[in-house]
Amino acid sequence: MAIDAQTVKKLRDETGAPMMACKRALEETNGDFEKARDLLRKRGEATAAKRQDRQASEGIIETYIHTGRQIAVMLELGCETPFVAKNEQFQELAHKLAMHIAWTNPEYLKREDISPDVLEREREIHEVWARQQNKPEAALPKIVEGRMEKLFFGEKVLLDQPSIQDEGKTIKQLVNETVAIIGEKIEIKRFVRWRVGETEAKEETEESASGNGTTG
Repeated sequence: MAIDAQTVKKLRDETGAPMMACKRALEETNGDFEKARDLLRKRGEATAAKRQDRQASEGIIETYIHTGRQIAVMLELGCETPFVAKNEQFQELAHKLAMHIAWTNPEYLKREDISPDVLEREREIHEVWARQQNKPEAALPKIVEGRMEKLFFGEKVLLDQPSIQDEGKTIKQLVNETVAIIGEKIEIKRFVRWRVGETEAKEETEESASGNGTTG
């Protein structure tokens, strides 16, 4: 069903969750405002959004070496307090993230890390494909964005990738769910992935990508 912008804005104002997260929640609940609000809370979107201005100056370094010792990952996961850094669920999340990175080899941590030139080139590629398929001109923007979501962001950006361990959830959703449980801001600060034979490690060096609705 069609979701009007005013309802989406109202849900955002009440929860602090990102606009797109609010829109998806309303769509998934067939426009039921209360159910959409509960869904955002369950996913941690609302809790994470409220904590976006907090500082995640504590945390841990997690390492993962894949079977066969051909691939290794090092990840910095941040939180607000030393107490949470020792929390079992926080540490379990760090391990899941490192294992996920070993398998999926993301190129970016968050969408904001991608240069405009790269985005423009990718959109051009998908537009050419759509035209070659004789898609209607009016439908091209929607087709291009749909393919960008699935074939670019969903494959190249860590926070947008589907989790290899938790079916139906993105990495961002996993982080937000842990934020909701623990009650502190959690940030993937950076990661590096090595593979035997590669000349350079693939490294994400941006300061942070948070599970707070600002990275989607």
